[in-house]
Amino acid sequence: MSNELVRHGVAARYSEAAVFQGLVYLAGMVPERGDADMAGQTQDVLDQVQTRLQEAGSDKSRILRAQIYLSDISDIAAMNAVWDAWVVPGTAPPRATVQAALADPAWKIEIVVTAAQAG
Repeated sequence: MSNELVRHGVAARYSEAAVFQGLVYLAGMVPERGDADMAGQTQDVLDQVQTRLQEAGSDKSRILRAQIYLSDISDIAAMNAVWDAWVVPGTAPPRATVQAALADPAWKIEIVVTAAQAG
């Protein structure tokens, strides 16, 4: 296993992902469109998670932990409906879901993921 630290999507303030010793750490993924409803924003974010994981040599079946932040916890059912359809059966990761004030008031969701790289 390599001790090399590899960053993806590096910007001035943060990287979209970091890979170290076979683990993929994603930054908080937020919706690209703030005008969508909770289901639309959740799907947008999960699509981004899937893309970032693939870029880092992983996939959604290898998620070790997910942290989900909702601007309004009453939206959890709508978020869960999209999440449940997205997660690979039998691979649902440990997860925490909390209500939080997000950086942009248009955002309804932010997801942070840690995953294992593929063998």
